[in-house]
Amino acid sequence: MDVAYLINQYPKTSHSFIRREIMALESAGMSVRRTAMRGWDAELVDPDDLAEQARTDYLLKDGAVPLLRATLRQMVRRPGAFWRTARLCLSMMRRSDRSAPVHAITLAEACLLVEWLEASGTRHIHAHFGTNSAEVAMYASGLSGIGYSFTVHGPDEFDAPAFMKLGEKTARARFVAAISDFCASQIFRWAAFEDWSKVRIVRCGLTPGYALEDVPPPAYPNRLVCVGRLGAQKGHSILVQAAGVLHREGVPLELVLVGDGELRPQIAALIRAEGLEGVVQITGWASGAKVRQHILSGRAMVMTSFAEGLPVVIMEAYALGRPVLATEIAAIPELVREGETGWLFAAGSVEAAADAMRRCLSAPDVACADMGRRGQALVLKRHDLSQEAAYLKSLIETA
Repeated sequence: MDVAYLINQYPKTSHSFIRREIMALESAGMSVRRTAMRGWDAELVDPDDLAEQARTDYLLKDGAVPLLRATLRQMVRRPGAFWRTARLCLSMMRRSDRSAPVHAITLAEACLLVEWLEASGTRHIHAHFGTNSAEVAMYASGLSGIGYSFTVHGPDEFDAPAFMKLGEKTARARFVAAISDFCASQIFRWAAFEDWSKVRIVRCGLTPGYALEDVPPPAYPNRLVCVGRLGAQKGHSILVQAAGVLHREGVPLELVLVGDGELRPQIAALIRAEGLEGVVQITGWASGAKVRQHILSGRAMVMTSFAEGLPVVIMEAYALGRPVLATEIAAIPELVREGETGWLFAAGSVEAAADAMRRCLSAPDVACADMGRRGQALVLKRHDLSQEAAYLKSLIETA
């Protein structure tokens, strides 16, 4: 069966889990057409992302003319379906945080997408994220009768679920994939009870062989590693201030921030202000192989996020046998279990973050290793990519 994957921007450095899912579906025998609104001009480094960019069709790449022509053709060829979908588009404009012209462009994107899918014989659309990509899929389904589904990750969908009509998108979908139990609970908040049965847990997975059987001890036992985009939701400023607290106490500590982003200058300035130039380093963007090396180099991985779904990097750290310190938010406690696989602490609190880091750094090496092993066992059980892709494939085929 052919399925079209639809993403707002693809490929993207922070969305490598989508690429892995697509490849796992193809390994399971499913033909996947990559479609996206944006991303054709993204500056990418990873060879796998560059290969995916070349394989992806972009709805906005050629500007307004193809969108306008496709809209007019749909209006003429299937006037009933078009005007029903146009009325749906008007309803999506009400109490929306997006402007009316943006919603209209979304409808035009759906018109062009329908022409592509019908020409190729594609029978299902699966969108990632319940935002504008799910809206395009919903309109395309209304125009053509091609079924759609979408995966909800969070946190963006949960910031404005009423504005983006998450309940409406769920009602019209064949099914909705939630990446965690917490994620499913947030969909339940906005979906009608009769639609709850459409929500299925499809977890993000790691590729077979990523986990280590023989976990080496950390080369730098006083090092904590944080992997993530240097953006507002990741809370790096809390982490740097917590490192400053420990440094002033005389606690031996090295902190490595792996990633890049718009807040890098601000975070670098805070490192200087805290007197941590020799303690905290920012690596910038890192390939998957380098991320793996950074995680293995340290004692544990730490995250001070304000908002999350369920970060794949937590799964990667556990697969490599490293415990995790993280804020007690969203789905994170489904993997990070206090005293069992790591340490949990309150989001937004410098003192709580510093306390968790202090406890990790003072814990016996064998205790950290045991936590890492328990985390690895949990991830191998719940986040097997082949298993999750097989389940998703069955959902698509029976939708």
